[in-house]
Amino acid sequence: MNRIVKEHYPASRLPEDLRQGVDPTAIVTVTIVEEEGLPQRSATLDEIFALRQPPFRTPEEIDAELRRHRDEWDD
Repeated sequence: MNRIVKEHYPASRLPEDLRQGVDPTAIVTVTIVEEEGLPQRSATLDEIFALRQPPFRTPEEIDAELRRHRDEWDD
């Protein structure tokens, strides 16, 4: 059985569903225990995208950055 413990973790960084009823300025201990005996399932693409960490960039922001780099090459 896998167990992960994060002590002194800011409650404000918890996922929204775990923050309910917790003071956002509090410091908490988070314990994650992998449950045994439950069937494993593959994550959907939507679930994987939902787990991404910021910063997110829009296609327009990525295009603008590429244009800036190309303009630098022309100098």
